[in-house]
Amino acid sequence: MKKCFFWLSVAFPSLFLAFPALGSDTEITQTVDNSDIPYLSEIELPTTSAELLTQSTPGELNSEGESKEQPEIAETSSDDADITIEAIAEPETLPVSTPTYVIDQEEIQKQGATSVADVLKRMPGFAINDVGHGADIHTGTYYRGASINQSVFLINGRPINNDVNTYHGATDLNSIPVESIERVELSSGVTSALYGSSAFGGVVNIITKKGFAQPKFTSSLEFGSLNLNNQQFSYSGSVGAANYNFSFERYFVDNRYRVPAGAANRDSQGFLSNADTSTSTYFGSIGLDLDQRNSLSLDITKLSSRRGLVYFGFPLQRDRLDHDGLNIGLSWKTRLGNGDNSNLTTTFGYNQNYFSTYGPTVFAGREFYRTGVLDTQQFTGRIDHDWKISPNNKLRWGLDLKNTDLSGDVLSSSPNRTAFNESENRNVLNTALFAVNTWNLSNSFQLDLGLRQSFDGQFGNYLNPSVGLRYDITPLIAMRGSWAGGQRNPGLDQLYVYDTVHGWEPNPDLEPETGSSWTAGVDVKLAENLTGQFTYFGSSLNNRLGIVAGRWANIGLVDTNGLEAALQLKVANNWSTFLNYTYTDAQIKTGSERGLQLGMIPYSVLQTGVGYQNSGWQANLYVTYNSGARRAFFNRPGETTTDFVSSFVNLDLSGRIPLTRTLGLTVYLENLLGEQYERVNRIYSPGFTFRLGLSSSI
Repeated sequence: MKKCFFWLSVAFPSLFLAFPALGSDTEITQTVDNSDIPYLSEIELPTTSAELLTQSTPGELNSEGESKEQPEIAETSSDDADITIEAIAEPETLPVSTPTYVIDQEEIQKQGATSVADVLKRMPGFAINDVGHGADIHTGTYYRGASINQSVFLINGRPINNDVNTYHGATDLNSIPVESIERVELSSGVTSALYGSSAFGGVVNIITKKGFAQPKFTSSLEFGSLNLNNQQFSYSGSVGAANYNFSFERYFVDNRYRVPAGAANRDSQGFLSNADTSTSTYFGSIGLDLDQRNSLSLDITKLSSRRGLVYFGFPLQRDRLDHDGLNIGLSWKTRLGNGDNSNLTTTFGYNQNYFSTYGPTVFAGREFYRTGVLDTQQFTGRIDHDWKISPNNKLRWGLDLKNTDLSGDVLSSSPNRTAFNESENRNVLNTALFAVNTWNLSNSFQLDLGLRQSFDGQFGNYLNPSVGLRYDITPLIAMRGSWAGGQRNPGLDQLYVYDTVHGWEPNPDLEPETGSSWTAGVDVKLAENLTGQFTYFGSSLNNRLGIVAGRWANIGLVDTNGLEAALQLKVANNWSTFLNYTYTDAQIKTGSERGLQLGMIPYSVLQTGVGYQNSGWQANLYVTYNSGARRAFFNRPGETTTDFVSSFVNLDLSGRIPLTRTLGLTVYLENLLGEQYERVNRIYSPGFTFRLGLSSSI
């Protein structure tokens, strides 16, 4: 503890001593960069282009990383005159020592994404194992070998992770209506110093829409296979200095389809059972420009979800999950001094997640009933100062506060479980100081140094440093790299609450997962219309959390190494294509599974696609290759835990046909090959499915 305070006392004052001009209003001159390779956050990709995957923040930035002014309504070409482009909010400045991948609103619509999970699966590094449509939050999301709780998820820069880890918890990627999303940003490396030491994988920031200019109403109605029924509505606009956006989405799918013998949750008739999903999500945001230097914004998200649970590999799961969520955020942005080189953002947030699982328990030939409730409430506060100290130096620093309350109730009538019936009420406070200092040491060399000092009510104080660099070797080639230390604390449920679904016991003696992650990469402009990004990534995570003999425990060390490649090609006007490939070797180094790949994480995932767009017509073909992941449990006779799922190839086709200036017909044909492949651990795809819909914008 003393060591952590020592580092903090040295690190933060040193930043001020090094830069005595803090808070000054000295005019800043612009630094000239002779590199022709733009940072990812500086690439402008027109919304009307046929780009399938944008790997940059939409909107143009100047050399200081600040947003240039944009008209409220951008001009469109004659070929795309029926498309209205909204202005985009000022992008966040992030370190460029690791890539920032971005998927924007237009690409989300092309994909026909119905959840954040659908959006993420097109990004490099992600492996998402969902059950049919409507991703089940318990079927697994992994980024660079890290689980969903080893990454940080944000909405408008505000955390939505609740650090609930057991079966009736985790981060629900269905909790935000897709219609309300402007773009999704994925970053890693030094960014972890800004948002949390638990980001061994990455940081996912979901940016929501804002209203501009005249009121606009958009809607879509969609029906399809598996009794799919989806309606989305959004109304946005502005009145004077205020802007607003309100969205609603209702989604239902029964996910009832035939599966082979041995599949998880296969009923007596041979159908996938208890995999239905029904969600209703509401989103609203209001922004107000108080004057030229101050603005306020408020956003609220409400989720109501009812679904069945399908657990990896279990022969038959009949548990149900009710999830009700509420997320509220209030943000005040102000420009300090007389210039635009010092910006302060103050944010307050409230996040509640109510998870209730219930289902039968069979004991001694009799059926009993059990329930489990986890109710988490989080209050967060954040002060974030983005300050350009000099032409070659920028400091971003601030304070994070998070108070978490957990109420857990466990009840079972089964004689072998009544001893675990309990009610738990736990609380933990976590505060953190963070700073990322960026130096432009020359026109071609940039260095990022980050520190995050955390003060945790349960696990004491700990310091996590990070470093990143970028060097433009030539106007066509740039090298970059990063290293970040991290710590992820066990969830309150893992420490204190019995898991009624699996019968897993808590363990109050759990230790935090600790380790580091690193990247090394190159950005190359291979041709005028072809760019490539290649990244080696790795991590070492000690005290990995898992289950031993039905109880949470620290079970050892996992080392991860991999390669990530992203290529983007502009073939011709209205045509584009992309290719993402990720190789992940997440190897268990200790324990009974020493030497094995982590279960449910494939070695190779490849995503590629080609798209065409003209005068409102769209056609996009996506191809996915998955090498198959190791089955972690539920082994049938003759099988072992070393067996891998067979590799598979999947083809999806999406299109839009304009019917009128404001109305279009959307078509999504998924799994064109019709192969019912095994996604992971006895979870099978439904084979060929389709969706048809109407979308309008008035």
